[in-house]
Amino acid sequence: MPMPVEVRALQQGDLPGLLALYAQLIENDLPLAPALAETRFDEMLKRDGLTVFGGFADGILASTCVLIVVPNLTRGGMAYAFIENVVTDGAHRRTGLGRQTVRTAIDAALDTRCYTVRLQTGGTRPGTLDFYRSCGFDLTKHGLEVRRIPPREVLPT
Repeated sequence: MPMPVEVRALQQGDLPGLLALYAQLIENDLPLAPALAETRFDEMLKRDGLTVFGGFADGILASTCVLIVVPNLTRGGMAYAFIENVVTDGAHRRTGLGRQTVRTAIDAALDTRCYTVRLQTGGTRPGTLDFYRSCGFDLTKHGLEVRRIPPREVLPT
């Protein structure tokens, strides 16, 4: 029997589950003090154009992604969007929950008339690019960045 699934914007009380997922996203990530985590999450929840989506399986937060919608003066004033910090709990991978969470974010961006939704990945797990392709993404551009901290190993294209 399939588990009840819900995808929604996260709220303040969802922070502990979100932090548990993020622990699976970046191994050996920089430390984050609990008080700072609460402050940053509150800032994120209040920021216009930023939504943290969560996919819940049987009431437990098991996948997440962040959608950032940016106002724009090109493309007829249509905004553009970025999706970041995508992760699904290891026990819930390959169930469709992660895809449903990302697709919810994409649909939200398109509903706000974004002309494009962009995503970069530094993920190194086998199948990561296939997962993003299954969500509707295509490899269409090169990603360039300036970083303060070292990047994770880049996936071959």
